[in-house]
Amino acid sequence: MRETGILMERLREAGFPARSVTRTAGGVVAVAGLATLDDDSQVFAKTLLGPDSDLFEVEAAGLVALRERGGAATPGVLRATRNVLVLEAMRPRVDDERYWEGLAHLLARLHTSTVSDRFGWHREGWLGRMRQENTWDTDGHAFFAERRILRWLREPLVEAAFDGEERRALERLCAALPELVPARPPSLTHGDLWSENVVADESGAPVLIDPAVSYTWPEVDLSMLWCSPRPPAADRFFAVYQDLAPLEDGWQERMPLLHLRELLSVIAHDDDDWGAADAVRKVIAPFRRAVGGAV
Repeated sequence: MRETGILMERLREAGFPARSVTRTAGGVVAVAGLATLDDDSQVFAKTLLGPDSDLFEVEAAGLVALRERGGAATPGVLRATRNVLVLEAMRPRVDDERYWEGLAHLLARLHTSTVSDRFGWHREGWLGRMRQENTWDTDGHAFFAERRILRWLREPLVEAAFDGEERRALERLCAALPELVPARPPSLTHGDLWSENVVADESGAPVLIDPAVSYTWPEVDLSMLWCSPRPPAADRFFAVYQDLAPLEDGWQERMPLLHLRELLSVIAHDDDDWGAADAVRKVIAPFRRAVGGAV
């Protein structure tokens, strides 16, 4: 209840007098909830209990970029400060094939309409409560290696999770990326597109929330949906997306590799309660050196 009171207080300070707040589940960073205001309207709001940061400002800018650059549906940003984010209230999604087909159209439009010649973003971002490194690079393999995989190896919990040979296997995998991932131009991506970051508007149509945007390979977005828990109806998403924005052969096999960034982030956040480290070991197994030095 103390956290809810803090969120209500900060909403009032931001000009949104809240009569009540219903906490929402999920998330590792902020206190979030659906707030009913004094005029009976509702908004979605988040606040930080720790030190202020630019997290909400970055998130708000990402939502605007997805909408304005890529035509994606996102909640309207009502207020974004260093300690509170206020958004239009959305609805839970209905997991039927029609919904997931609509999401495929949304994501294919985002990816095909924002093709760029540089990987990265104009500012550093956030993935959970940790920085997402977005330094511009024209080499997608180097960008993914340095900014999306190796960047996590210096985090204390990741360092503790893997021995020296496992860390070297990750480095060998990164060196082999040009042979493993086709060279493709980057597009604007959501960046944290697991199923809990997809909701619905009043009509039931798909809406994206909680982005960690950057320009990178579109398959990185797909890997989040492919490798994270998803309902059976989500199979329709992949069939329709492939029709709208055809993927190169072998894309299913690349999904676990591109999901490494998320797995390493989960470990770094001390959230390894579903086998993330073992999943990493499975992906890097071909890059471990056998006794005698052979790979």
